[in-house]
Amino acid sequence: MTPDYILTPDKSRIIEMAWEDRTPFEAIQTLYGLSEPDVILLMRSNLKSKAFKNWRARVSGRASKHLALRNPDISRGYCKTQYKIRANKGY
Repeated sequence: MTPDYILTPDKSRIIEMAWEDRTPFEAIQTLYGLSEPDVILLMRSNLKSKAFKNWRARVSGRASKHLALRNPDISRGYCKTQYKIRANKGY
């Protein structure tokens, strides 16, 4: 069962982090105090059945979702160019 103390904006962010390939479950636990089984319960209770099944298929066995399985050379949670503003985008 999803803990009652989690606010709606936090639920939204936890769901977003759970969908991200490079965000490990340990990061969610550090920030929000939810273990992997708690995240699974939160996802099950907040996603439609098909979306939950797709998410489970996506994260099951994915090395990037578990720090213990992750390549030790990767110490960041995102691509180093992901948040850079590009001058050639025409803004």
